[in-house]
Amino acid sequence: MPTRKEKDIRTISKTKSGSYFVTIPVEIIRELKLKKGQKVRVNKYGKSILIKDWEK
Repeated sequence: MPTRKEKDIRTISKTKSGSYFVTIPVEIIRELKLKKGQKVRVNKYGKSILIKDWEK
């Protein structure tokens, strides 16, 4: 069984259309109560990214 540290490692993938994506562990999705189709804002901070709920 993978350790917690190994579960945190993700691979960057690319779609045929050229977009990039990273999967997010289901535990984090549930904890943040994110839903399929929900809009989020993605910001870059140095070498990190921040994903937060989109607000109108």
